[in-house]
Amino acid sequence: MINRLPKVRGTYRENAELKTWFDVGGPAEVIFRPYDLADLQFFLKNCSKEIPVQIIGAGSNVIIADEGVKGVVIKLPSEFAKISTENNLLRAGAGTLCVNVALACKNSALSGLEFLSGIPGSIGGAIAMNAGCYGSDIAENLISATAIDHQGNLHKLFNSDFGFFYRGSEIAKNFIFVEGLFKSEKSTFEEVSERIFKLNQQREIAQPIRAKTGGSTFKNPPEKKAWQLIDESGCRGKIIGDAQISEKHCNFMINRGKARAQDLIDLGDEVRNLVKKKSGIELEWEIKIIR
Repeated sequence: MINRLPKVRGTYRENAELKTWFDVGGPAEVIFRPYDLADLQFFLKNCSKEIPVQIIGAGSNVIIADEGVKGVVIKLPSEFAKISTENNLLRAGAGTLCVNVALACKNSALSGLEFLSGIPGSIGGAIAMNAGCYGSDIAENLISATAIDHQGNLHKLFNSDFGFFYRGSEIAKNFIFVEGLFKSEKSTFEEVSERIFKLNQQREIAQPIRAKTGGSTFKNPPEKKAWQLIDESGCRGKIIGDAQISEKHCNFMINRGKARAQDLIDLGDEVRNLVKKKSGIELEWEIKIIR
């Protein structure tokens, strides 16, 4: 495979392990870590369109199939994890962990992005899925994003270009996001610290954050919270293999230790079937399954 790929300044690794928060799944046929933005553009411009290419961030809301991933998986290095602030604006590279953005806001006494402390994963994925929690989301705070299309062309996209909706946008599948510019408000270190502390305390109480898990498993439908539908369908604590619906918060799946990716997928599908049978509502995966 590597002999068929463009000669880049970054690195390729064959049959490379893909780390996810669930700790399941097979390897990537090739992982590509671009040296910088220009290197990523060069790769996309010159890679054969017959070779599957996709990007994976921190692996917080994905299940990698047991057989692994064919083609090239792009993983952004630290070059894409820089944060800067100017006045009430914050700029973050796509590889930046969301929690680090929240901490940068605290250190700069900027308010409005505290919710990112409760979002697992990185900023690129958060932009792509319009991540959110506790009543806030990316769509409310994003001013613009820098993105690359799959032909390697660079784009500046403004909030109004996205067509944001709940946990997604109309354009995310067309782009790889490399940077976001966010608005915030001037506050104090103490006030922002207190908000982050309270959000983290709430998350600690409500979610199984110390287990091998991901983010929310299913999107909330308009009718009712996903966890309520799952609970009412008798699925709290349900087990397939070593995968389990969390007793603590039943819109989270956990790997009890030796689960396979297929256990998690089968468990999620079984829950969807039982919820549909009980309520008539079809849950939509929020976790991304990558094969």
